[in-house]
Amino acid sequence: MKKIFPLLIVIISLSFFNSCQAQEKAKWKEMEEFHNVMAQTFHPAEEGKMEPIKNRSQEMLDKAIAWESSTAPAGYNQQAVKNTLKDLVKGVKEINKLIKEKAKDDVIKEKLSGLHDIFHEIMDKCEKEDHMN
Repeated sequence: MKKIFPLLIVIISLSFFNSCQAQEKAKWKEMEEFHNVMAQTFHPAEEGKMEPIKNRSQEMLDKAIAWESSTAPAGYNQQAVKNTLKDLVKGVKEINKLIKEKAKDDVIKEKLSGLHDIFHEIMDKCEKEDHMN
């Protein structure tokens, strides 16, 4: 009995470890790429530095469209975020247009802040999903 108990502990520990690893989601490449551009443009804008978003709005649009067009990897419910991704692309198109039209910085900053909120809404939906496709 003394030899079985430690063996049982090891087996249970390994089972738990494997189930935790299996629950880790794959990376959604297009989501990560969009997030990089969002982070590198939104955070400077919070500090009043508008050049990053002005210089990268087309790149942000390209990344948003690529994300919307991509297929979610296992562990994500693409249907849960489909409509919100459409809203994100629509918003990025609008901000890109505002920048091309030389809109005022406060207008661009407000729009970018709204896009940041939409992005986090999508992230929340992705995190709440329990390995569904």
